[in-house]
Amino acid sequence: MALTPENTAVGFIGIGVMGKSMASHIQKAGYKLHVYTRTAAKAEQLVQEGAEWHETPAKLAQVCDVVITMVGYPSDVEEIYLGTDGLVAHAREGAYLIDMTTSSPQLAGRIYEACNANGLHGLDAPVSGGDIGAREAKLSIMVGGDQQDFEAVRPLLELMGRNIVLQGKAGAGQHTKMCNQIAIASNMVGVCEAVAYAESAGLDAGTVLKSIESGAAGSWSLSNLAPRIIAGNFEPGFYVKHFIKDMGIALEAAKEMGLNTPGLALAESLYKQLADKGYSDKGTQALIKYYIEK
Repeated sequence: MALTPENTAVGFIGIGVMGKSMASHIQKAGYKLHVYTRTAAKAEQLVQEGAEWHETPAKLAQVCDVVITMVGYPSDVEEIYLGTDGLVAHAREGAYLIDMTTSSPQLAGRIYEACNANGLHGLDAPVSGGDIGAREAKLSIMVGGDQQDFEAVRPLLELMGRNIVLQGKAGAGQHTKMCNQIAIASNMVGVCEAVAYAESAGLDAGTVLKSIESGAAGSWSLSNLAPRIIAGNFEPGFYVKHFIKDMGIALEAAKEMGLNTPGLALAESLYKQLADKGYSDKGTQALIKYYIEK
């Protein structure tokens, strides 16, 4: 049966910088939206627009055909899915559970197996694109799970993103997101060093950006985050603390595979120094502070 607005109740857990926009797209498409977030005030606008707020993930799961999660850390994911008051224990039989958090590939596999054992459909579907991608429904969505489950939920994913790819079995989505974060990690170091160099050389960084963003140095981070750096805007499209979490997951997974990733290790060390200076809740572009604050 197709998951249409007429026959599908959708739950969304995690109404943060990205989750709020993602949930809003689903609601505007006509789906009945149920929400849970630890801070009820974060869901206030969605509730005013017709969403129903629930006190626990379990209560939300009991009334939803699909539940999407977009939370902070693997520990949050594990509690929400596998805890006593979690989704697997309380979801409707046949429900689809989609974790869009950037989390552990190993944990994604455990959740998938738990879903199978309880008559549920589990997918890991982390995203890339930050607050802009979430707001404009242009996220890149990397999915791990079964082909038929992916096809069933694709219409919902298409409300939030444009580049939606099934990467393989459970955990493959999370492994793909690690590739994404590894590429971004070294790139962000390069972006910040380029801006710092331009300013140290007495150049206008904005004018420099006009020359280099469309050439071989071009990247999403250069085009979208360098302007924020130049403007002194360090508000989060993606938190420093969450990026450190992602890099830690990638480093651990790489170590398990016997892969050395020195660029990733360097980026993690720089971001940890940034966090120690009090910038954990700023956007990843705040790495420029490492170069301009001594």
